[in-house]
Amino acid sequence: MRFPRASGVLLHPTSLPGPHGSGDLGREAYHFVDWLASAGQKLWQILPLAGIGPGNSPYMSNSAFAGNVLLVDLAELHRQGWLDAADLEPEPGLVASKVDFAAMVPFRMARLAKAAERYAHQASSEQRAAFAAFAQAQASWLDDYALFMALCEANGWRDWCDWDPALAARKPAALAAARAQHAARVAFWAFCQWAFFRQWAALRAYARGRGIEIIGDTPIFIAHLSAEVWANQHLFELGPDGRPTVVAGVPPDFFSATGQRWGNPLYRWSAHAKDGYAWWVERIRRTFELVDIVRIDHFRGFAGYWEIPAAEPTAVKGRWVPGPGEALFKAIAKALGPMPIIAEDLGLMTPDVEALRKKFAFPGMRILQFAFAGDATDRFLPHNYEPDTVVYTGTHDNDTTAGWWATATEHERHYARGYLSTDGHDMAWTLIRAALASVADTAVHPMQDILSLPTECRMNYPGQESGWWGWRFEWGQLHPWHAGRLLELCRLYGRA
Repeated sequence: MRFPRASGVLLHPTSLPGPHGSGDLGREAYHFVDWLASAGQKLWQILPLAGIGPGNSPYMSNSAFAGNVLLVDLAELHRQGWLDAADLEPEPGLVASKVDFAAMVPFRMARLAKAAERYAHQASSEQRAAFAAFAQAQASWLDDYALFMALCEANGWRDWCDWDPALAARKPAALAAARAQHAARVAFWAFCQWAFFRQWAALRAYARGRGIEIIGDTPIFIAHLSAEVWANQHLFELGPDGRPTVVAGVPPDFFSATGQRWGNPLYRWSAHAKDGYAWWVERIRRTFELVDIVRIDHFRGFAGYWEIPAAEPTAVKGRWVPGPGEALFKAIAKALGPMPIIAEDLGLMTPDVEALRKKFAFPGMRILQFAFAGDATDRFLPHNYEPDTVVYTGTHDNDTTAGWWATATEHERHYARGYLSTDGHDMAWTLIRAALASVADTAVHPMQDILSLPTECRMNYPGQESGWWGWRFEWGQLHPWHAGRLLELCRLYGRA
């Protein structure tokens, strides 16, 4: 599917300003949409909206369908009458410059709990009807999710295969007893999802009204400690004890000499094929209820994926295994029609991956920071792009462009200076200009590059399990010229 020529900014909502330890779906998100519009941007790209997992990563969520409850705007809950003004007062540890997860998570969860309790005792009949309608519409995943989260709490967040065997195996009598025993917490987790979905729907509608479309992110794999794996064990490569027999990752590459052992359970694709890939169809359908465009992470895994024995500590001793290929995307297209999907086709690309992407007309990705290590044939150089491309200066997994340039090899520096006709003094904006000038239909710039920020502000470092995902910006870092310059460049290159 060809996308209209456009420009956008990559910024996860957690990176927004705000007083409660993390960006959220409140006032600052609306202000950011206004800023995007003033800068001539048509796209806001985010990371997965699901809850965070190990290492605070949004790519290791406890659900493929649920939203991140830590993004709920507490001020809106106050306006509903479910929190007091005192509940909105920040506590020590909630700093503006970063997300301190150790301080932010308990602060927000305590207030969500109070709001849920207030709702339970004070909600109007209209509010209860709205909640009931939401619960019914989302029942296909919400019922399992809310029970799963309640059981995770009750079991000290141990892996579900270490729970009572009857619950791990989802025996109906055990599930019914658990729902009764943990009814209050089941209701709490459902309430939090209602709050998230209400607020996200309002923010997305506002963005649409300002001419901004949202690019979402769907990780190919999900965490073992997730409601969907627990509820659909037959769809994953699990042993009789419920534990993965093989796990996901990538072989050694640019980022890591030992590869990346992500640890996610792999799909039992034969089981998915038997029911027409219904789980994946529903996953994509639900994602498009939240966003306008979907970036599918690690697209090459649908052509072939790196299978690592679960006992291996690194990704070195893995093997390539064929993925579902065309069959999956034919099933999605048959059920949902043409979908605006971006294929994250980075890493080791082989002809079958390219053929799969092109068959379904999914735009691929190009990263300018990768462009200058080789010669004129490098696929990441703008003169080698095709229009059905989304070009980035860098992604959430890259260093900031300023950080990249500070550590680039002399070959990269020499090539980039000549190719881009620059002395290298302002490489972040030099790459932004190159992306916007290219034939790629879509150009996306991380907010860190718009602000020309150093390595310390990168969002993630692949292969490092902790210490990331916490970057935030402050409005004082933005000046009128940032929006003005973006708008001018977008007009020059036909993207405004």
